[in-house]
Amino acid sequence: MIRFFACGLAAFLSVVASAGFARADIHALDFGKTKNGEDVKIYEITNENGMKVRVMTRGATLVGLEAPDRNRRISDVVFGFDNVQGYESKDNGYFGATVGRYANRIAKGKFTLDGKEYQLATNDGPNHLHGGDGRSFDKVVWKARRFENPGECGVKFTYTSPDGEEGYPGTLEASVTYTLTDKNALRLEYSAKTDKPTIINLTNHAYFNLAGAGSPTINDHTLRIFADKYTPVDATLIPTGEIAPVEGTPLDFRKTTAIGQRVDQLTATSAKGYDHNFVLNPKKRGEELTKAAELVDPASGRKLTVYTDQPGIQFYGGNFLNGVKGKNGQTYAYRSACCLETQVFPDSPNHQGQEGWPNCVLRPGESYKHTCVYAFSVKEKETKRAADKKSAKEKKS
Repeated sequence: MIRFFACGLAAFLSVVASAGFARADIHALDFGKTKNGEDVKIYEITNENGMKVRVMTRGATLVGLEAPDRNRRISDVVFGFDNVQGYESKDNGYFGATVGRYANRIAKGKFTLDGKEYQLATNDGPNHLHGGDGRSFDKVVWKARRFENPGECGVKFTYTSPDGEEGYPGTLEASVTYTLTDKNALRLEYSAKTDKPTIINLTNHAYFNLAGAGSPTINDHTLRIFADKYTPVDATLIPTGEIAPVEGTPLDFRKTTAIGQRVDQLTATSAKGYDHNFVLNPKKRGEELTKAAELVDPASGRKLTVYTDQPGIQFYGGNFLNGVKGKNGQTYAYRSACCLETQVFPDSPNHQGQEGWPNCVLRPGESYKHTCVYAFSVKEKETKRAADKKSAKEKKS
């Protein structure tokens, strides 16, 4: 009887697999060694819909994300490399990495905290970028623990950054948890504690092209950002301190707009296109997270909706991509992907106490928390009648 049941179950699972259904699963594989000889693991997480996420211990990095289109075809929609050596190259672009301790830029690598001035690495012209040079969070190997819960599974990464690492004060115990749900959402949850006052801003640097990583452009995607304001920058991409309206600028994505529609108006600026922090509109009463952005590839129908509890989102349009070779020999061309990085504002350490600027200081006894959700869905093709109706409605408004 037991043998009959086992054979029957095997046959049932075979039928389920052939019908296109998947079983939620997570397993670890070797991904090579760093140049320092550290072993790197990669975790493959699959949900019941066949969506797959791959994350590795070096940099707590998102290596791959396979999502279905409107015809149920699966494509990997994020940039990355086939091995650790790619991520250690100078053209790694921070692809998919957890960046910190302080993501984005700090002017001249300097900030003052409780009356003491700190000097960080200046690794982006005159400024500090994404945590520094040698031991920023994207370059260290994190500890990992996988988990499975009803309707979701994932990996929790942890790293303890010692006092003074990359010039930052305080021993920081940090974690980032990647959770893939059966509703096709990837949830990232960051947390940290410190033993001395310090600054913090963690985010993920995934590059998305919803037509599939390696597709030639991001300019045919449409984007909506739920922000009425942004932070203007100087010639070195450091915020001026002003919080300005997006209205009347190429940064107005309050209505769904093709990324390429106005990008050339910014080509001659210091950002060379889109590389700006948007000040997100306040979340609605009762909401845990605010809707930050919607990215759609009209051709495939893939839609990415970003939710967060952070005050800002950096929209970067791939202006510095230079044709580096990525996974499966794909070429990552100029403006062929975009980043949507939820965060506190760039250079916030130098604007503490200024009206409209968020707190980025973490003190002993406090907990840093940050949640970002990348939710994937499919947008069906609009009929001509529906498109005409929508266009008429937009003209009226």
